[in-house]
Amino acid sequence: MPRLIYDLRPVDRITADAVGEPGRRTFYIQARQEDILVTILCEKEQVRALAHSLEELLEEINEKYPRPLGPEPDESELQLEEPLEPLFRAGRMGLGYEPRGDWVVLVIQELADEDQDPDRLRVVRFWATREQMHALSRHGADVVARGRPLCPLCGRPIDPEGHICPRRNGKAVVF
Repeated sequence: MPRLIYDLRPVDRITADAVGEPGRRTFYIQARQEDILVTILCEKEQVRALAHSLEELLEEINEKYPRPLGPEPDESELQLEEPLEPLFRAGRMGLGYEPRGDWVVLVIQELADEDQDPDRLRVVRFWATREQMHALSRHGADVVARGRPLCPLCGRPIDPEGHICPRRNGKAVVF
């Protein structure tokens, strides 16, 4: 059983963002509860999947437990905080909902090394409001969209000088 090392219930703020130039960005998920700041290193595709999954989950929750959404966090609350010292690299992620408290929970498990004992993996849980998670979903999708454009033929990122597209038999494509 993985070790739960942080259970921030509730978070004061939560975000997903990136640092660096497109093509060389580093992605993070970060949450704060009072004086505890937890930063998790992750992949761009994990942020994309999280944003999409949150959107779907929030739609399901709103259908089953309808209520108007309150104000979302300010854009300044969605920026990463220094120091960017990741606790670990994200592996599996999961989402859940607790209707009694109206909390959405994000669970992140550490990515396992080949020789790492699965029972020693670390886990964090971030409990947040619907409004915080909606803002995380929207902001995460925006962060991912700010990257390199994707090739419409193969779906791979296009660098400023183009890319070698396997769908064009290895011929360079520049858009």
